[in-house]
Amino acid sequence: MTERSKLKSGKRWVVKIGSALLTNDGQGLDVSRMQAWVQQMSALIDDGVELCLVSSGAIAVGLKTLKINQRPQELPMLQAAAAIGQMGLVQAWQSCFSACGRETAQVLLTHEELADRKRYLNARDTLKTLSQFGVIPVVNENDTVATDEIRFGDNDSLGALATNLLEADVLIILTDQDGFFDKDPRFHSDAQLIPEARALDDRLLGMAGKDGGALGRGGMYTKIMAAQQAARSGAMTVIANGRIEGVLEQLRAGESVGSLLYPDLKPQAARKRWLASHKQTRGVLVVDAGAADALKAKGRSLLPVGVTEVRGVFDRGDIVAIETTGGERLATGLVNYGSTQALEMFGKTTKQLNENQLLMEGDALVHRDNMALI
Repeated sequence: MTERSKLKSGKRWVVKIGSALLTNDGQGLDVSRMQAWVQQMSALIDDGVELCLVSSGAIAVGLKTLKINQRPQELPMLQAAAAIGQMGLVQAWQSCFSACGRETAQVLLTHEELADRKRYLNARDTLKTLSQFGVIPVVNENDTVATDEIRFGDNDSLGALATNLLEADVLIILTDQDGFFDKDPRFHSDAQLIPEARALDDRLLGMAGKDGGALGRGGMYTKIMAAQQAARSGAMTVIANGRIEGVLEQLRAGESVGSLLYPDLKPQAARKRWLASHKQTRGVLVVDAGAADALKAKGRSLLPVGVTEVRGVFDRGDIVAIETTGGERLATGLVNYGSTQALEMFGKTTKQLNENQLLMEGDALVHRDNMALI
């Protein structure tokens, strides 16, 4: 299977659309083009894709309303523009998706929120729940309250973060360029498009320039950084021209459009390797023979009924070790409950946990997707 053909089977996509595209280079929201993208995204959903949209454009729309042609440097001005522009941006997306019979939800994020483990997990669960209900999350940075210290810096990195949050396997970055070139095509007539490359190739950042456009913060450099961040969780990234007719449909069909930056590992393999690499854990869950067999031979999740002892102090989302009563380490994984809750739950059946209203984050202490066998 070629790297391009894998786009046909991707089940979870994050689509990021830049400010220049959305506002037709600052002329105002390009609603007709938005409608075309939404129709394509709706077709992807019909094809079984769980989709998250990361939308730039709030500040650009606000600046247009304020009749400011150049992106200002002053933070209060940027925040004011974002507050104005976010209203029109979200309404436009909602209108376009409603025309296709789709429901949307606005999700505003800041780096400070996602640096906190609990908020990170809550954001992840919210995005996944929206997708499960068929609601398209429209994600943007919360520029209205962001400060210089906590701003993502560009929505390319926000797209990569959403990809990691959702454990998506495809990140599409739509821009006003045809893809990633070995030189800046705006200044070098001999620049060559790179149709495919390994995302973590050290040479890519050297080829990318750091200059963005007048309206946005990102340039090709930030897109490569985003692709590399996405690749570390096993996701592939495509950088493509959003003005190409049917661009998302062409990508879904595996056609050679834009630049495909692929990871070294599949998403699940990358995640398992990351989990297995953690030698330091916050706690230990000791399991009986039945649970040990279910984990090793059957690939099951770890349920509380199979746990005989809880050691250590840990929070939801921490990495814990799973060991036998004889001290053999079986696996490491992300725990769904803190140690206080785990002490109340271990040894109990799912029925008993439901009766005592102890199941707030699912019936598994450690889900198999978040577990790596040693």
